Amino acid sequence: MSTTTAAPSQARRSKAYDLWRMRVYLQPYYRLTAWSMVAAVGSTAASLAIPLLIQRVVDGPVRHGDTRGLFLLGALAIALGVFEGALSFIRRWAQSASSVGMEARLREDLYAHLQRLPIEFHDRWQSGQLLSRATADLSSIRRFLSFGLFFFVLNLATYVAVSVLLIHLYWPLGVFVALSAIPLFLIVRRFTARYYAASRELQDSLGDLTTRVEESAQGIRVIRAFGRRDHVGEQFGDGARHVHDLGVGKSRMVARTLSQFDLVPNVTLAVVLVAGAMAVSAGSLTVGTLVAFVALQVMLVWPIDILGWIIANAQEAMSASARIYEVLDTPPSIVDRPGAVAPSTVEGRLRFEGVEFGYEPGRPVLRGIDLEVAPGETLAIVGLTGSGKTTLVSLVPRLYDVGAGSITIDGRDVRDIRLDSLRRIVGTAFEDPTLFSMSVRENLTLGRTDATDEEIEEALAIAQAGFAHDLPWGLDTRIGEQGLSLSGGQRQRLALARAVLGRPNVLVLDDPLSALDVHTEALVEEALATVLAGTTALLVVHRPSTIALADRVAFLQDGRIAATGTHSHLLATCPGYRDVLRGT
Repeated sequence: MSTTTAAPSQARRSKAYDLWRMRVYLQPYYRLTAWSMVAAVGSTAASLAIPLLIQRVVDGPVRHGDTRGLFLLGALAIALGVFEGALSFIRRWAQSASSVGMEARLREDLYAHLQRLPIEFHDRWQSGQLLSRATADLSSIRRFLSFGLFFFVLNLATYVAVSVLLIHLYWPLGVFVALSAIPLFLIVRRFTARYYAASRELQDSLGDLTTRVEESAQGIRVIRAFGRRDHVGEQFGDGARHVHDLGVGKSRMVARTLSQFDLVPNVTLAVVLVAGAMAVSAGSLTVGTLVAFVALQVMLVWPIDILGWIIANAQEAMSASARIYEVLDTPPSIVDRPGAVAPSTVEGRLRFEGVEFGYEPGRPVLRGIDLEVAPGETLAIVGLTGSGKTTLVSLVPRLYDVGAGSITIDGRDVRDIRLDSLRRIVGTAFEDPTLFSMSVRENLTLGRTDATDEEIEEALAIAQAGFAHDLPWGLDTRIGEQGLSLSGGQRQRLALARAVLGRPNVLVLDDPLSALDVHTEALVEEALATVLAGTTALLVVHRPSTIALADRVAFLQDGRIAATGTHSHLLATCPGYRDVLRGT
């Protein structure tokens, strides 16, 4: 599902507004930018001085045969060239340093903001769209803020300075050259609106294509297993061709505009050469002045040629800024309340009072949930698929926030506990474990980096994950992306060991043994029983054997708690509970 629609408030903004907001990321580099601009102005001034020097050479030493003056002026021209080259080096170095720094700061802020956004945001957004914003869009912004905008200001100043000099040298032709900016303005005005729309469409399509590549890489086993390589390849090919066609359309648009940009200065130069030659013949203009005039005008050709690239880059940067601020302007909804605390001691009494929750307004998943779990008690959550079991336990560590009611730990609302503290108090292990492209040790200590070797060994023993020592480099072995180099059962056991290692006061286990064989499951349950004896736990289960770990069972049906009690009590009194277990 595409999720690239801007918020209504954004739709009313000018296209350049979000790009203007990006200036804050250049603030730490204003000094470098200033040095770059000073160097650029100095370099441009040196280049402007050379045609004027040529005028003096032609109308002076050349005209009068003064070789000594000719050599003197030639040495001065060389000095100006060396000076211009040195300043160009300073300008390029300062520009590059500021642009890379700006891009790094923006990328860090974007990544940090993504980490703060709630799970429901990531549920809605395609990962490829986020990835394209953090890579291609940032590059577009960097190119414009560090180079495009810089050269736009510099070239505009150059155009004005050259026009003033041309008017000073010979005002009739100088005014004519200055007025050539009018057709350029009309070309730019017609180009910008169309190119912005084309850039936005291409960037969104690249995000969709990135998502398709990512999904294909992650699901390669499924694709191979079902023999759908050709089908997936065709889908990717369709998306790639669409991106290609959009790119070609953009290139055609730029090529057409650039050719018009080229036409204006070339026609102007032709008029200047003819009219200037006539003025020289009439004696109203010297040869040296005409040479200097033409040399100065030629200096306008490159700024005009690059104007098309700058404008195109500006449109891409504006589109990229709007896409990035769609993310940055999304406020984190799960944050610390004012006055939130980090409890010094936790008993682990867990209470749900009138809890309601829905992923979409008007479509509740959970309704009127009332539960209490005593410190050290293990409560199993049982229900049909889709009844809301995972949603219920996800509310405890505030992966989602309740829509109504409250969840308390030791009488304190979880929303009044600082998030960093809450997620140390509540440990989680999910049915679909996520492991990262890092070592086994780093994956295990993700929630507790100060864990000792003895504590790691204890957690591995509880989860029956001793296989980690048999990997090529033991706990220092790097596992592949999402842990796909391991079996499903191995991934689950490592995820369980990670949850146990954090020594949480409240342990949330969302069917963490589903991928284990019967023998390993029995061993894990036996070891896990000792951990659960001193920990408040919510245990989502599907297998009857796992229910033996629980002191009580809550039967969830249609988003409500239909019954609670011991396993034997519910078997005897709750037909729906018996039906669920019979189905498993």
